[in-house]
Amino acid sequence: MKKLLPAVILFFLAPAIAELLSGSAPPVEFFSPVGFALLTTLYGSGAILARELTIHWRKGWASLLALGAAYGIVEEGLMVKSFFDPNWVDLGILGSYGRWAGVNWVWSVQVTLYHTFISIVIPILLAELIFFNRRNEAWVGRKGFIILPIILAADVTLGYFFLTAYRPPTAHYILMLVIVAALVLLAWRLPSQPFAPKVISQRHPFWFWLTGFLGTIAFFIVFWGLPHTTLPPCLTILTGLGLVALIIWGMMWMSGNGAAWTGMHQLALAAGPLSFFILLTPIQEFDASRKDNPAGMTLVGLATLMFLVWLWWRVKRSQSRLANSGIRHDTG
Repeated sequence: MKKLLPAVILFFLAPAIAELLSGSAPPVEFFSPVGFALLTTLYGSGAILARELTIHWRKGWASLLALGAAYGIVEEGLMVKSFFDPNWVDLGILGSYGRWAGVNWVWSVQVTLYHTFISIVIPILLAELIFFNRRNEAWVGRKGFIILPIILAADVTLGYFFLTAYRPPTAHYILMLVIVAALVLLAWRLPSQPFAPKVISQRHPFWFWLTGFLGTIAFFIVFWGLPHTTLPPCLTILTGLGLVALIIWGMMWMSGNGAAWTGMHQLALAAGPLSFFILLTPIQEFDASRKDNPAGMTLVGLATLMFLVWLWWRVKRSQSRLANSGIRHDTG
């Protein structure tokens, strides 16, 4: 059990961030027996598989992003079919804005990017910070690589048949399967370090937090604000993709492509988007227009804040120990 503990933590951390903290599944819904089982097996198995494949193939962040995108398509395109269903509950204006040839294009791009970073990358990053000494190790063995895909496939199949009665065109569905396979292949073929590290002066972690925080706000403004304007959907998609590319470039520039990348910088970057969701939790709880029951969202936000403070203390202590070990080694 001690060996599997990091995987177990990630198994529950991924759905807690993507669904509970975001408010997509408030506490009453998230902790219901059926909801909890479906969400944890879906997000948990997806996040663990993405991480373990990255470790097994000895790849880096680029491969993890590709696998995160593949997961987003599996959930939204293959399981809940929100890529195609014009009446999916979360679509809002995106059920009509950007819909063409039976596909909700703006929604599909937005939700795939959301799952890539919020559902996969950030939970993995946080779990590896919790278990800093095991961040380069595999967390599951051969049995895990057999069991987890079966769990994920069973969850996706169950969702396909029972979440909604909508059935997308066969050609659309096959195309999604091909794209998922292509993204997994891309993750396998990408180099572990796409860009050479650069020696730069180390930036303060605050700038990573600020970039993540403001970048998340800008992301939702683009994909949920611009659809209420006269801007063509294709330009909204290009603006959103450009914004994400700019944020990634900024992270690479500030970290010297990883040369000045420490645990504190990683935590600060992950805490940026989470801070945005934490600030939204009381607003969601007292939003009278919501049709579900958002009771307890404020407590979720406070619990997440306490978790980040604890993790900040843990990472800072780990880095201090590493620094002290280096000093002793150099002087000894």
